[in-house]
Amino acid sequence: MAEQQGNAASLRLGAEKDAPAGFTAAEPGGTGGAEQAGAGGKAAQSAGQGGESGKAGGQGALHSDSAQLRNRVNDNYLAYVRSFAQPTKHFHNCLRAFIVGGLICCVGQFLRIEFATLLGLSGDELAGAVSMALIFLGCLLTGLGVYDRIGKAAGAGSIVPITGFANSVASPALEFKAEGMITGLAAKMFVVAGPIIVYGVLSGTAVGLIYYLLSL
Repeated sequence: MAEQQGNAASLRLGAEKDAPAGFTAAEPGGTGGAEQAGAGGKAAQSAGQGGESGKAGGQGALHSDSAQLRNRVNDNYLAYVRSFAQPTKHFHNCLRAFIVGGLICCVGQFLRIEFATLLGLSGDELAGAVSMALIFLGCLLTGLGVYDRIGKAAGAGSIVPITGFANSVASPALEFKAEGMITGLAAKMFVVAGPIIVYGVLSGTAVGLIYYLLSL
């Protein structure tokens, strides 16, 4: 029995000498092998976590680079478009709008004087007749293609007066008349003027309600 224990001890010493650095022979019961297996598992887990962290960091960097590239492309495109766009002449545009709008108002005042003198109209009748005349002229010039050219040159000066409202109704009617009298002309006639009518009626109702409440 003693001889067998001595042989086992000598074999163990020989195994420890021949084993690589950091490796110890297993104790009876396998405790040394279990400890080394646990240490190897922890090392593998740490390596896996490090790989996942590196992968996530790589994906974040890739998304950041793609976002920067997209922003750079957008900036370059906007700069390219601005290079062809003409600079806005604010004072010039305001002056033309003022002149054209003033001329339209002068035409309305001229019609008002003539209707009052020739037809003897006054009050609401005179105001209604002048409004109808201006709407007729706006629709006529729109049908002839003249009012659109005036609008390109005058901007808001041709849109704000009542003739601009007439143009906003007549233009879609002429554009969509090929689609039919109902689905084209009738349905699309108020595409532009519809919001103007809706918010105009709502604003007028609100102002009237406020005046009524203040007069109580």
